[in-house]
Amino acid sequence: MPKDWLEWHDLYNTEAKLQQRLKIVREYISYSLDNSPSGIIRIVSVCAGDGRDLLGILANHPRTEDVYARLVEINPQLVERGRATIESLDLTKQIEFINGDATAAANYVGVVPADIVIVCGIFGNLADENELNRLLENLSFLSKKGAFILWTRGHSNGIAYSETVRKYFREFGFEEVNFQLTATGDMGVGIHRYLGENLAVPKEQQLFVFSGVPSKAR
Repeated sequence: MPKDWLEWHDLYNTEAKLQQRLKIVREYISYSLDNSPSGIIRIVSVCAGDGRDLLGILANHPRTEDVYARLVEINPQLVERGRATIESLDLTKQIEFINGDATAAANYVGVVPADIVIVCGIFGNLADENELNRLLENLSFLSKKGAFILWTRGHSNGIAYSETVRKYFREFGFEEVNFQLTATGDMGVGIHRYLGENLAVPKEQQLFVFSGVPSKAR
């Protein structure tokens, strides 16, 4: 089992469910870019890892020049890897990669409200449903009205946790655009639109508590 998040991200090279998840997430990012209004497209990626989901699409998407994005990740090695990719794509003027705490609202000031919010790999690392609700409520600070929200949630012990996530998204004023399970059947990937109003100031400075560890990530 991986001992740190750098090792966990290396599992994308070998694990089918992660490869399938990444493929679907990238499809949803491309869809979101295609269906965003003309002009600047602001994107935030929370717990961004090395940014391979977003950066893999920006490498050749026709709307890349419209994008201004901020990726936030606490692991410095993953950030270094992501920044190297940004430089190779010649996107340093458009893409910020922040080495910092993705749970802190302050790290998103200046780029929110966003048109696209990526919260992949997070929901399975929250302590309970109350913490999930807290994060969903705080998405009203990160998202403008009509924003696309991309998320993932793994299944375990025969429990389809993604169905719980979909239920709470409905309750918090989001409209489901699409949802898919990976071919392995144990990872859900969703895309919703935020129908509510943006909050100019967050309800709390800590948007959520990330309590997961790499060896138990789901």
